[in-house]
Amino acid sequence: MGAARDRRRADEGRAAAVAPPAAQADHGGMVWLAGAAIAYSVVHHVGSGLAGLGPVGSSSTRWADWVDVATPYAFLLPAAVALRRVGGVAARTWLVYLVGAITYVEGHGVHLSANSINNAAPTAAAHLWDEVVGHYLWFTGAMLVWAALATGFARHRPAGGPFPALLALAVGVTVATNALEGGTALLGLAAAAAFAVRGWLTRDRLGRLILIAFVPATLIIIAWGVRNRVFPNPRKSAGAEVSSATRATGDGHRSRLRVYAHPRIALALNPPES
Repeated sequence: MGAARDRRRADEGRAAAVAPPAAQADHGGMVWLAGAAIAYSVVHHVGSGLAGLGPVGSSSTRWADWVDVATPYAFLLPAAVALRRVGGVAARTWLVYLVGAITYVEGHGVHLSANSINNAAPTAAAHLWDEVVGHYLWFTGAMLVWAALATGFARHRPAGGPFPALLALAVGVTVATNALEGGTALLGLAAAAAFAVRGWLTRDRLGRLILIAFVPATLIIIAWGVRNRVFPNPRKSAGAEVSSATRATGDGHRSRLRVYAHPRIALALNPPES
């Protein structure tokens, strides 16, 4: 019994000796995770936050468009470093991150270019690639990246204090506003609900932050739908009011437009009439 107790104490001593490096690696991963959360919460409001800066000189592009070019770098790079620093991340988790990052970058590129074109010359094609295809791609990619991060950090506990909770809440609010403004309310609701369930199942660890992020996101999306009484229609759930107008095209044709009060949405519903 005495020998077994001595061996156990020796094992515990060796474990304590190697604990500091592991704790330091976890801290580094958490710092980069916080960086990814800050970047996601900030850069995903660039379009509306910098809209007041207007166009760049005499060009038809906006300052917000050019700043938005940096969005994938700002979000995806710290997310990748966070996964690398946390250690012990399975290959399948990296695969989820890779697929998410590729999907996010493709969707963001499609959205950014089509949105810039649509601001200058609204067309049905530009609206499709901007508000539909682009938004669904980048939102899906972002959720896959967050899923990879949630999996990679699943066994770790968040740091104490209010800062991690505030960051988590900022991420959740951003997810909700992106889903509503981007026309992906149903996808956003499904993703937020799934993350909330994941958070509840792991609430004794990182799941507590997942709950703080995605329970409010779920409630915000549902509240918009209930308030506007047309949920799950994404545009109407965001409170967009619609008016009809006509405009003359360059070749003298006239086409009917439905112009949404939301400043970023202008969709040609009917082809030009001869």
